[in-house]
Amino acid sequence: MSVDEETLKRRYREFIDLLPLTTAIAGLPVNTTPRSFTQEQMEARAQVLVSAFKLARQCVREAIKNA
Repeated sequence: MSVDEETLKRRYREFIDLLPLTTAIAGLPVNTTPRSFTQEQMEARAQVLVSAFKLARQCVREAIKNA
């Protein structure tokens, strides 16, 4: 199953538009130390962002529906 180019562009634009809300919902602290995150830490943070993105998308859709 192939995703056409317009659908891909729309999904990318949606992701970029929701990124500020997603990061606010995720509430991840910024790394202020000179050390890098471990692989496990990066995977955990990525999973938090995935969950936050889903919630942000749902939140915006409900807000639009109820407006």
